[in-house]
Amino acid sequence: MMEKYVTAFINEFTSTLNWTLDSILFKVPWYNNYFWGLIVISLVVWLLEIIFPWRKNQSFIRKDFWMDGFYMFFNFFIFSILISGDYKALGLLFNEIGITTKSLAVFNISNWPIGLQLVVFFVILDFVQWLTHVLLHKYEVLWRFHKVHHSVKEMGFAAHLRYHWMENILYKPLKTLGVMVLGGFEPEQAYIVHFIAITIGHLNHANIRITWGPFKYILNNSVMHLYHHMKVLPENKPKGINFGISLSIWDFLFKTSYVPDDNGEIELGFSNEENFPKGFFSQLFTGFGKN
Repeated sequence: MMEKYVTAFINEFTSTLNWTLDSILFKVPWYNNYFWGLIVISLVVWLLEIIFPWRKNQSFIRKDFWMDGFYMFFNFFIFSILISGDYKALGLLFNEIGITTKSLAVFNISNWPIGLQLVVFFVILDFVQWLTHVLLHKYEVLWRFHKVHHSVKEMGFAAHLRYHWMENILYKPLKTLGVMVLGGFEPEQAYIVHFIAITIGHLNHANIRITWGPFKYILNNSVMHLYHHMKVLPENKPKGINFGISLSIWDFLFKTSYVPDDNGEIELGFSNEENFPKGFFSQLFTGFGKN
């Protein structure tokens, strides 16, 4: 019995590792090459930061720039490789006890026009991530890990993927539930959604003033997200504000939005952060105790 789970783990781990190596060596189609896609998006947004800086006194190689760059590749690739086998083995176990990707199906979008498929897929996954983000702030046991993301003191594009590896453990199953609502269906062109999400996430953390004009009520932006990272929160919203990932609409619908101005000069962080670990390896194991 155990042998098939071990085999599933090894096969998925090997497959994910090989896929990543093939991506680095340009053996993967460009539209599925997330390794070089992440690099290209990062370089473009970084260039925009240099040309159009919002906070002009902030260096384009800001505080913790290189650590955040390492976080990007650790969370997006290295940890994904390490954990891939576990998810495959768990999926096999759930299938055997009768829980499949169609168990929570609400509607089937596989026959819808591709454009509509992508929009629905994007909106549902974004809402699941917004809700997950709210939980990370609401419950202390989760906030301990999420503090890593909020430990950034100068905002820049690479801060997008500075987060504790435990967030992967939480986000991925909940995103899977979002896909299960769609009957386990993921559009063939889902890579478009994933690349758009990466780009929006980078722009939201970048040192660029973006508001999207009248579309600010739909799309998240760098002004809203900067206030999400503010150290001193409004008294009536002690658990956080502006939880949007790609879309801001959830914050306006659920009354968690807060943008008093757009000067960009606010202190980032959280209370009692003086003793919080500062380096990558020390942050790697933080969050497992009360202190």
